[in-house]
Amino acid sequence: MNNNNYAVIMAGGIGSRFWPVSTQDFPKQFHDMLGTGQSLLQKTFTRLEQLVPVQNIQILTNERYLDLTLEQVPKISENQVILEPAMRNTAPCILLAALKIQKENPDAVMLVAPSDHWIEDETAFKNDVEACFNKCKEEDVLMTLGITPTFPNTGYGYIESDKAAASDIKSVLQFREKPDYATAKQFIAEGNFLWNAGIFLWSVKSIIAAFETYLPVMSALFAEGVPVYNSEDEKSFIANNYGLAENISIDYGIMEKANNVYVKEASFDWNDLGTWGALHDKLDKDDSQNAVVRAKTLLKGAAGNMIFTENDKLVVVDGLKDYIIVEKESVLLIFPKEKEQEIKLLLTEVVHAHGKKYT
Repeated sequence: MNNNNYAVIMAGGIGSRFWPVSTQDFPKQFHDMLGTGQSLLQKTFTRLEQLVPVQNIQILTNERYLDLTLEQVPKISENQVILEPAMRNTAPCILLAALKIQKENPDAVMLVAPSDHWIEDETAFKNDVEACFNKCKEEDVLMTLGITPTFPNTGYGYIESDKAAASDIKSVLQFREKPDYATAKQFIAEGNFLWNAGIFLWSVKSIIAAFETYLPVMSALFAEGVPVYNSEDEKSFIANNYGLAENISIDYGIMEKANNVYVKEASFDWNDLGTWGALHDKLDKDDSQNAVVRAKTLLKGAAGNMIFTENDKLVVVDGLKDYIIVEKESVLLIFPKEKEQEIKLLLTEVVHAHGKKYT
């Protein structure tokens, strides 16, 4: 295994659309959402340790999740967990990780991946990542993995690639924001649009140079900490300076501006597991298209439902179709699947009516 390969797992989100299972104290990446015996974070770590030495894997998360992270991933040490003292989107934490890695190994190439995605064919994932790593080692490029669209999804951003390129690694013409349905249909008809999975690869040299060019203020802010990174004084520097960084994503800040961005069309199945409906799509289902995690069920006239319980509780459903039915501790959610994007807003109503203890 190549000691120049590094990975950064982003595990700081709250995953509010997976309420009531995902809460501020215990977000979805730390849950076994698929009923496999491993949390989403654990599955991501297991996938990446096939490609990257364990000591080269870092986990970016909120400081409140340090204990959870170390408990779930005991193979790593505390100094492999980068704690964000403030929520500043993805650009600042990626820059911090890149500078820390560069100080340790100037020849490093790094992969940045979310902690909560579903990838079934891990051999195909490994092959794709290795191909991207090889290109990043040889050239000054910023790479991403794009997913072949299976339907005109309006919930994902899209990547428009160069139609003329013969290689399976193509230059990116532009990133496109989440489209309306008609535009998404047009993207798919064009044939050179991929879903943006938020999986990035580059050399530390290339990404740090990109920050210097496109986000110079942020670059200068974090460059001041280089003398103390990977030392006892790092924590103090981050506590005093991280919150001063601009709140911006790596997509907006770097990838949409840079002219050396390339995409490889992924050869693996992928789902971002962003909603209960997305989870329903990826789970095995009965003849009536009900998907069940952990529950024992007695179902009559029930179809298309997503049923999730914390343990093997008996759930009896009669006559419900296309609903999300979720039980967790003191909360029971019974909600139409077609309104799943409104769960985020629902949390505000719950807090207003019953306080924060349920969220």
